[in-house]
Amino acid sequence: MNPLRIGNFSGFYGDRFDALREMLTGGEVDVLTGDYLAELTMLILGRDRLKDPSAGYARTFLRQLEDCLGLARERGVRIVTNAGGLDPAGLAARTRELADRLGVPVRVAHVEGDDLTAAHPGTLAAHAYLGGFGIAACLRAGADVVVTGRVTDAALVTGPAAARFGWRPADHDRLAGAVVAGHVLECGTQATGGNYAFFGEGDVRRPGFPLAEIHADGSSVITKHPGTGGFVDVGTVTAQLLYETGGARYAGPDVTARLDTVRLSQDGPDRVRIEGVRGEAPPPTLKTGLNRLGGFRNEVVFVLTGLDIEAKAALVREQLSDALAKAPPREVRWELVRTDRADADTEETASALLRLVVRDPDQQVVGRALSGAAVELALASYPGFHVLSPPGKGAPYGVFEDVYVPHGAVDHVAVLHDGRRVPVPPPQETRPLDAVPSPPLPAPLPPGPTRRAPLGLVVGARSGDKGGNANVGLWARTDDAWRWLAHTVTTDTFRQLLPETRELPVTRHPLPNLRALNFVVEGILGDGVAAQARFDPQAKALGEWLRSRHLDIPETLL
Repeated sequence: MNPLRIGNFSGFYGDRFDALREMLTGGEVDVLTGDYLAELTMLILGRDRLKDPSAGYARTFLRQLEDCLGLARERGVRIVTNAGGLDPAGLAARTRELADRLGVPVRVAHVEGDDLTAAHPGTLAAHAYLGGFGIAACLRAGADVVVTGRVTDAALVTGPAAARFGWRPADHDRLAGAVVAGHVLECGTQATGGNYAFFGEGDVRRPGFPLAEIHADGSSVITKHPGTGGFVDVGTVTAQLLYETGGARYAGPDVTARLDTVRLSQDGPDRVRIEGVRGEAPPPTLKTGLNRLGGFRNEVVFVLTGLDIEAKAALVREQLSDALAKAPPREVRWELVRTDRADADTEETASALLRLVVRDPDQQVVGRALSGAAVELALASYPGFHVLSPPGKGAPYGVFEDVYVPHGAVDHVAVLHDGRRVPVPPPQETRPLDAVPSPPLPAPLPPGPTRRAPLGLVVGARSGDKGGNANVGLWARTDDAWRWLAHTVTTDTFRQLLPETRELPVTRHPLPNLRALNFVVEGILGDGVAAQARFDPQAKALGEWLRSRHLDIPETLL
């Protein structure tokens, strides 16, 4: 049987608008998937729905479809997307209306059952992460376009694969292989050189979007259309495999994929083969993301230029202390960012930034009182006083929390193009998500001369967010570098290199098949990305910070 060619045309809400057309015209493809949802996106859509009850889905998808629906129909390409967000039925209806207006005969189905908001009072949006079998039911019934709400990102790939090859819930190894391929595809161009540690090794000015050639046994090849930018190699695929993951068991609603069994190999230019993936029964519960409004935040960034930076920062902090004391916000955070240089040849490089962030349930507490106090310092504070932008009246921020519910708590339903409703049963077999015993590590490198140098000269990194936690995946590109990495970067070393993590729980997960270590840092992101608890609220650059830190590295690796 020929492989199923599944491409991605969106990795987030706001991704490259032209990608759908690029993927339809760039080469052969059977199914195109659009991933629009993230924890922050669900909050954004929830706030949109407060203003307009008919909102709640990714509107850009309809504009992309208006340009490309006829082309997709002409080429026989099916489209599967989670752009339905909080209202998959609504987006499916709008898609049908669009198709009728364009005169393009397509069958549109959708998947529902993820919305658990009514069961979680006080939330703006509460949605369970569904699997791929609802998507599969829609495709098996002949749908050309399938719209979902909150499914796992990988479900956009496992659903079409299960439909094409007739996979059943007990086909754990095959499903796990598709989950791994889906995880590689889900963030679009991050698999083709985007955001890649060694980006200088190819032309990544406009990376092409990735494709997976899925085989009936669950193995796959990751590639891209000929002539598109970027590149696909074992490193780019490894980086994306480590992104936003934890231990060796990567759990989902359909299957738990064993990341410690993944084998990668270069299969030619811009082709990486994924094979050997083992799967296990999924956990007995479904992850459910809860989004709620956490209160209001305000921010002002003072620019400190030239001499006496520390004294200037101390002065403005003391001057604002009275304003903060009159109605103390629940949270006050100051950060002095020393971007200044001595004897700088531009004013900007002679300046440091002092950032004040306040949060409180009451908008008035973080609003005009604080803004007024900051502005009133304009002629009465440190020399050279100015701010990056005037403070506002306080903006709402969100809080994300994940909880777990039994599979039976959701009514997973495939709503077919002809209106029939097909229930999707929960898995008959489940398995608790236990930790995997630590695997054996390779022998350490023999002693030899070392040189103090950045860690990133010998390893790559990719980091990201999961709720309030962050992960940092490190991988080596040679066996000798892996031997050194495995024994050198322990959890204690990790904490020393990243002082922000010293008081937080840090877990190290070795993945020898990938020559990788995955570190999970609990609580570093507070209440999640929408709360903007730190300078880099999604931990996107945490790995690059780690790569910039210096260690004693064997000279044989440099």
